[in-house]
Amino acid sequence: MKIAVCSSEVVPFAKTGGLADVSGALPLALKKLGHEVIIIMPKYKQVLDAGFRLRKISPDVLVNDEIGVPVYFIEHEQFFNRPGLYGEKTGDYPDNLDRFSHYSRRALELLKEIDFKADIIHCHDWQSALVIIYLKNLYNKDPFYAGIKTLFTIHNIGYQGLFSKEEFPKLGLDWGLFNMEALEFYDKINLLKGGIVFSDAINTVSVKYSKEIQTKEFGFGLEGVLHKRKDTLFGIINGLDYSIWNPATDKYIFKRYSLKKLSDKYKNKEALQKLCGLPKKNVPLFGMVSRLAAQKGLDIFALAIEQFCKLELQLVILGTGDLKYHVILEDIAKRYPKVVSLHLKFDDPLAHKIYAGCDIFLMPSHYEPCGLGQMISMSYGTIPLVYKTGGLADTVNEKNGFVFSKYTKDDFLKTVKKAISTYKNKKAWQKLMISGMQTNFSWEESAQKYVKLYKKLVFKA
Repeated sequence: MKIAVCSSEVVPFAKTGGLADVSGALPLALKKLGHEVIIIMPKYKQVLDAGFRLRKISPDVLVNDEIGVPVYFIEHEQFFNRPGLYGEKTGDYPDNLDRFSHYSRRALELLKEIDFKADIIHCHDWQSALVIIYLKNLYNKDPFYAGIKTLFTIHNIGYQGLFSKEEFPKLGLDWGLFNMEALEFYDKINLLKGGIVFSDAINTVSVKYSKEIQTKEFGFGLEGVLHKRKDTLFGIINGLDYSIWNPATDKYIFKRYSLKKLSDKYKNKEALQKLCGLPKKNVPLFGMVSRLAAQKGLDIFALAIEQFCKLELQLVILGTGDLKYHVILEDIAKRYPKVVSLHLKFDDPLAHKIYAGCDIFLMPSHYEPCGLGQMISMSYGTIPLVYKTGGLADTVNEKNGFVFSKYTKDDFLKTVKKAISTYKNKKAWQKLMISGMQTNFSWEESAQKYVKLYKKLVFKA
């Protein structure tokens, strides 16, 4: 099959979050399965700053072949040569609708220019939703685009691409599409909704999350639209890049180890305790690498923190986020310096050391479309402790981790105490570690599920 992947960010060229990881890894896995794949993304300032070699093929299109599949970059000096991808510290760029509508139209035109008649156009999140909307409403009479199917992946339904209805004429679409069955959402334009309505199929990055977003609690106002499309809504868990997250080859950790040399994991623990100024003690070392926000479970964690720190444990936290959680955590770190080591920053090498050196990895997210932290921690023999939601529910169970099913401070603390108790049973603990390290979350497995879905769309009668 011929597959065109449209994404606003792609590793290693430009990244703000997990969307870029998926958009960079999935196309490579699809190519390994024998498919012809291209990627189309905007040419940001980040791409130039990183020094990638780009070859110009038209006045506003460049290509790079370094990662194994062709990556086409849509160039527009005014729109994309900026410090941020979507905005800066002051907020989103006010012309994001202009920026991503331009990108979407040029992506479709590019397919014709390079004569890449895709079987599938796979779009990711609101930034590329207009590719699907334009395909079905502006390019539908052009024979070149006839028969092209579309898949729309929702990575986080909380981000929808909302704009004022006064901007609708900029899209070049018929005003008739500004209605509650198409692009209108509480008198605003909603691009994510448009992607859901006009795509041939939709998927989320875990099975559980595909069901959760059809409920009022997790649907962010789009649960009704999604429920209407439930027969074409699927869940496919993200993969993990084991070339990066592997304790046997990781260049950032203190001592490499594997299932055959599991005892070397504890050398990482001792080194991490020393690095973080924590006393060398045989108590469970908890780790958290996270955006510090309520969605990530910081609301109940903040309520539990005082009781948590009085238990037999130590804690290393790495991340940044909402100021109120910075303040709470800074206060607790000062009051419990022998228990808590706090690092309010982004530090990739330290993240690797935390995954390798800790015993338990905390992910109490209120909702988590997929989550990579729990997969990474299992790869390192670090036991995840999670709330039963989204991708966490799909990947963590009593055989490889600890799960609490009521989103409350008390249920969280109860599960923490259970983890501490289990840690004291060496045989039970090692069984959990081995189970986690043997779990396979490779991209090849996820890519095969995507191919099955593509074929369902392309070859259906």
